[in-house]
Amino acid sequence: MLSHEVKMIVLSTDDLDESIKFYGDTLGMGLKFRDGTHFAALDGGGVTLALATSVDHPIHGQVVVGIKTDDVDGAAKAIEEAGGGIVKGPYDDAHERRAVVYDNKGNGLVFYSPLPR
Repeated sequence: MLSHEVKMIVLSTDDLDESIKFYGDTLGMGLKFRDGTHFAALDGGGVTLALATSVDHPIHGQVVVGIKTDDVDGAAKAIEEAGGGIVKGPYDDAHERRAVVYDNKGNGLVFYSPLPR
């Protein structure tokens, strides 16, 4: 059985500063890190709340669940075989292997696994 762990919820924003302030002031979520004006990770306890503009959001305008897995390719294949869809097939970015998919009801998911160092 593959290991899958929900680690992140990604929300869309068109104003990163405003969104960081909203979640910080309203819910007391501290900033874990920020990447320019297009991505921020907030401390949501056991799950990271990510805020992303269209530059970094995998499916802008939709809430996306980030799932850490030990087999990105296998997870994407399983989703497709079960009636989901592939938005962006397994690929390597600077830090991790990713696949952006939809489940069988159209919900966005990102499977990811850190690249070996």
